[in-house]
Amino acid sequence: MGADLHMLFETLAYVLGYQLYRRLRRSFGDPLSQDHRWWIIATAAVGAVLGSKILGCMEQAPEIVHQWRNPAYLVSGKSIVGGLVGGWMAVEWIKHRLGITVSTGDLFAVPLAFGIAIGRVGCFLAGLSDQTYGIATTLPWGVDFGDGVLRHPTQLYEMAFLMVFSLALWMFLRQPHRNGDVVPRQNSVRL
Repeated sequence: MGADLHMLFETLAYVLGYQLYRRLRRSFGDPLSQDHRWWIIATAAVGAVLGSKILGCMEQAPEIVHQWRNPAYLVSGKSIVGGLVGGWMAVEWIKHRLGITVSTGDLFAVPLAFGIAIGRVGCFLAGLSDQTYGIATTLPWGVDFGDGVLRHPTQLYEMAFLMVFSLALWMFLRQPHRNGDVVPRQNSVRL
């Protein structure tokens, strides 16, 4: 049940994040041509998937050695940090290949933070199997994920932070600013 809810919220994060991106693009414009935009989105997705899986495998290397015959275990295990780094590296690579010098992250910052927040709800609902739970606590808001130990709900802490961060980014994005001020990039051409 927890894995199904995790997948539901992960899918919801992608769908809602993309819809928010489309809305922001309509509201604020886009410095990219449609062809370049799709190259960046597709390359970011591939880079994020690869980065997420590579770092996930590195984090779980000892367990993978023991589970190498279990295909279900081998396809599980991802890392949001790996996804962010992989996506960022892929975007910078494709922008270099396409000769894009403008900053492209402003319209993606809010949807990305918002989408991660939605995805963290799925991590919380997955419980212990997600391996993103916090350390033991005696605080009254500690959560028992099924093993009898009250733990910090770190997934909910991160979700709350990301929702506030998304709101702050959105408020900044609504103010007059130069492209690249939300997500600065060195050596980029400012519009």
